[in-house]
Amino acid sequence: MQIIFLEKIDSTHTYLKQKIKIGGYTQPLCIATDYQTNGIGSRGNSWQGVKGNLFFSFVFEKKDLPKDLQLQSASIYFSYILKDILASLGSKIWVKWPNDFYIDDKKIGGTITTATKDLIFCGIGLNLIDVDKDYGKLDIEIEMEKLLNNYFKSLKKMQTWKQIFSEFKIEFQRSKNFQATLENKKVSLEKAILNDDGSIQIDDSKVFSLR
Repeated sequence: MQIIFLEKIDSTHTYLKQKIKIGGYTQPLCIATDYQTNGIGSRGNSWQGVKGNLFFSFVFEKKDLPKDLQLQSASIYFSYILKDILASLGSKIWVKWPNDFYIDDKKIGGTITTATKDLIFCGIGLNLIDVDKDYGKLDIEIEMEKLLNNYFKSLKKMQTWKQIFSEFKIEFQRSKNFQATLENKKVSLEKAILNDDGSIQIDDSKVFSLR
């Protein structure tokens, strides 16, 4: 994975997609920054942090994903692997279904994934410093470059979805204390049932992502 650090950018995800559109895909690529001014969040919301936070987006070919992973649950997969690395460093970070990073009861970041015919794009934002009272921040100090290198090494191992899901389904119980947005309405996850493919059963509907 080639990693390019930029001092300031509107959106790592938008920049990366435009770069691939113009130059084509030649190798796995990551765009990273500590200052993003117009990031993309869930449901089209912006995810903007003050300088000093971590934002990165990466792309590689779909064929390099685990064979048992459904694309609709790629956000869980990418998020949980990063969570595992941070937890191994002493963080109490956890993943709220399907794509949010939390410390205790406060959101500190999130993941989005998009795909083309052959490529998978993933964008991740993580608060390393305080943004405002509604959001939290990572509870450990990290070296951005070292973290990204370890993360991509871990992704390259291609852990199966079955392996990741066996751990995530235990952590999913914490998500039941929260709400999510379904069709522009806040819905409690208290009675949600997690399916083996990463979707949830809620209000008689099977949902992969509450966006």
